[in-house]
Order: sequence, then C-alpha cells, then structure tokens
Amino acid sequence: MTPLTWLYVPGDRPHVVDKALAAGADVVVIDLEDAVAPDRKEYARAATAERLADPQPVPVHVRLNGPGGPWAAADLAALAGLPGASGLRLPKVAGPEQIRRTAEATALPLYALLESALAIEHAYAIATAHPALRGLSLGEADLRSDLGVRADAGLDWCRSRVVVAARAAGLAPPPQSVHPDVRDLDGLAASCAHGRALGFMGRAAIHPRQLPVIARAYLPTPEEVAEAETVLKAAAAEQGALALPDGRFIDAAAVAQAQRILSMAGGA
Repeated sequence: MTPLTWLYVPGDRPHVVDKALAAGADVVVIDLEDAVAPDRKEYARAATAERLADPQPVPVHVRLNGPGGPWAAADLAALAGLPGASGLRLPKVAGPEQIRRTAEATALPLYALLESALAIEHAYAIATAHPALRGLSLGEADLRSDLGVRADAGLDWCRSRVVVAARAAGLAPPPQSVHPDVRDLDGLAASCAHGRALGFMGRAAIHPRQLPVIARAYLPTPEEVAEAETVLKAAAAEQGALALPDGRFIDAAAVAQAQRILSMAGGA
C-alpha cells in the first residue's frame, strides 16, 4: 500500500527519533538538512548512522544535505549502505544528473525533492532519470520563496505539474509537502482535501499530532467505499459499458478507480 504519512524528525535529536518510530507514521524521515543547525551536522550524521546500523521497526528514510554543500558527500558515504535505511530523500534536485550520480553511489531507493522553478521545469526528466528513483515531492517553502508566491493557491500549477510528471513516469502519486502550523489541524485537514483533489497521495508531517488528520483525509470514506462496491458489483453483472440507476456511466476507468479505492480501504 502507498504510504500516507511521512514524519520528519531532526537527526541530531536521537530521543525524538525514538518517539517518531513509535508514533504510527508509515515512514519516518530523519532529517539532516533544514532541521539541523550547521554546528550539529556532523553529530546528526553520526547519530543517524549509529541508529541505522540495524534494521528499524518502520521504514526510515534520510533526507541528506543539499548538493554542492560541505556535508552532502559525507552524508551519502556514511548512510548509503546501512541496513536500517529504506530510502534517501534528495533535497533541492534541479535536474536528472543529481539522481544519476547518487544512484551510482548507493543501492537504496531515491526520492527527489523539487524546490525551485528550474526543478519544476525538469520534473519529468528528473522522474525518469534512473530506475532507482521511486518518488517525487515538493519542497514548498523553498519553492514559494523562489517564485515569490504569497498566496497558497499560487503553487497549484507546480503541484499539478509534479503529480502529472510522477504519473507519466510510472511513479507513485507524490505526497504533499508539510503543513507548517502544527496547531492548525482544521487548516491541515482542509489543505489535505485540496491536495487529494489535485492528485496527491498522503502527506509529510512535522509533528505526530498531524498524522491521524492526514490519514483520515486520504483514506477512503465509508461513502466512497460503498460507491466503489456498487460500481464493481454493477460491472461484474454486465459486459462492456453500462450506467447505474442514477445515470452515472461506468466504464473501464470508473472500474479501475473503484478498485483503487477498495484496495486502499482494505490496506487500511
């Protein structure tokens, strides 16, 4: 089943990592980049390498430091082959070459964070850069700054571009970027509903209290499950296209969507 919740946690706070692993997230992301001050980078890397020397109870990804900086190469060298790591998240990817270079240095699955206008323009090239790349997502804080966008809706074109690029490349739907106000759970739920309408699947979080809100927003509702069951029962009783009593038309696309909904509900 596609992960719905990705919980970020600072790599220089091992006790917080302990709590994150027990918080119920589908994936825990140990962050070596934005959440760690420069004078704590080496400690965060060492603590993360020690943690991931053994398998973990849930999938753990590591967000490395950005390319071209003083820490990225050391991060990759320290973490690329550890048995407790399930994936590497690469920040500030601007083109396919970063994916290819990283894939040469590790067998771990890679996930690209697109955080600039140039990255959005190259979204499909990044998505198809190498078989090791398993997903795309947006870094909306940096992207908003790069574009000079103030209103949240100003990022919707970029969001749709990344959703389309992932689909065209055969990747899983991308998760939404974080909702930075951990107290605004109503705003988080509304934002998740909007993201789901755009084609996202799941969301990154920065606090455990956000996890159940995200899961509820992305799991099928009882009404959606009932409708999907109706569609599949009607399709099983007929050959070819047909319409339900309320006039809705059922074709292969409707059947596929119903199957996805029931698959998600069953996985939950």
